[in-house]
Amino acid sequence: MKGIVLGGVSSGVGKTVATLATIQALSDAGREVQPAKAGPDFIDPSHHEAIAGRPSRTLDLWLCGADGLERNYARAGTADGARAGTAAATTSTAQPDICVVEGVMGLYDGDASSSAMVAAELDLPVVLVVDAKAGMESVAATALGFREYAAEIGRDVDVAGIIAQRAHGGRHERGIREALPDDLEFFGRIPPNEALEIPDRHLGLEMGSESALPRAALREAAETLETDRLLAAAREPSAPDRERAAPDPVETTVAVASDRAFCFRYPATIERLRERAELVTFSPVAGDPVPDCDGVYLPGGYPELYAAELESAGTLAELGTRASEGLPVFGECGGLMAMSQSLTTTGEDDAERESGTGTTHEMAGILPADVTMHDRYQSLDHVELAAVDDTLTARAGETIRGHEFHYSSATVDSDARFAFETVRGSGIDGDHDGLMAYHSLGTYAHVHPESGAFDRFLEFVSGTRE
Repeated sequence: MKGIVLGGVSSGVGKTVATLATIQALSDAGREVQPAKAGPDFIDPSHHEAIAGRPSRTLDLWLCGADGLERNYARAGTADGARAGTAAATTSTAQPDICVVEGVMGLYDGDASSSAMVAAELDLPVVLVVDAKAGMESVAATALGFREYAAEIGRDVDVAGIIAQRAHGGRHERGIREALPDDLEFFGRIPPNEALEIPDRHLGLEMGSESALPRAALREAAETLETDRLLAAAREPSAPDRERAAPDPVETTVAVASDRAFCFRYPATIERLRERAELVTFSPVAGDPVPDCDGVYLPGGYPELYAAELESAGTLAELGTRASEGLPVFGECGGLMAMSQSLTTTGEDDAERESGTGTTHEMAGILPADVTMHDRYQSLDHVELAAVDDTLTARAGETIRGHEFHYSSATVDSDARFAFETVRGSGIDGDHDGLMAYHSLGTYAHVHPESGAFDRFLEFVSGTRE
């Protein structure tokens, strides 16, 4: 499957809109488009899926390693790759023709897995998204600088051309085209349009299921892109050096929380759980009973927005009882928050819309911690965790890599037990992550299945079942 990477000159330049317009343009041209995201993101991929109709794959060197990155890309190119991202099983779709990868931050930003690093590892060309609202020749100079900078740092990055974001037609477009060197393509422009603004909140944009861009506005933007040139520029990466061995199934059932409060999960995670085990879903916000299962996975998301509903629905209280009886529960970030004793909101973003006054809500009470939301993010980084004891996602002495991004902090009881020391990242208290209680574990880190964490989780759950 050929692909391109849409890299930005900076954060906030409009990569997501440019990516969605590119997906729409290629789809309208009759192509089956597979979206992907360079970097650990759950929100932008939800917008990709809303337009492409296929789950967006996560491509991150830190989370996956080089082999895992290549395997994840190759997996996305198969006909049944569309099954991966949805918690409910879906039928296979057509094999994709082209992969459109949205970058993270600015093209070269990030010491663990920048867009440039992902593009170089996969040998994909970069289409640079440049904000052109107040420039013409300067847009060309910016693109040229980004192309030449790759040689300065010794990185094999092919900046093939640009998409001019917020660019008008006529003289504005001609000025940009004429200023570009011959070996930098003009792949089109995204005209200014207020309808192409995606609302945001803490943690980033609103989810694609909440605020998908209007198709009419997106198609209007897509018409200004040059699909023939984009298709001609796309390249096919080499096949992975090492294929992953087919996993052995385990006789176990895993229940995955899936609703508005628990919506941050990598497609490959659901794929891995379904490959090896029976997977069922439930909605804590809706008050679903905890399914008959051998283990529970609580992904991240927005429990702070639905804290009142989660408190009153009864599912978390039941989950707390089941965990105290030995049911293994693994929660990541928002899952950790839901597993805590209490969650105090800021009052600004919860569903009750109380202005400026925080409210405290009882959660599952599995972990000895009280969580408080803040107005500013408390941590944002790639992380590495060293296991000090055997736990749900790692054995003692092993290290796993992940990512953290949260606006909450956790105050833990004095006798709290931690599973991990933080080699990189903040974790829960700056030095540790992974609160343990009963057979359960809650972390601020999100981990990818290429880390081996979910295989260990399944093995642990299977062992407790026996």
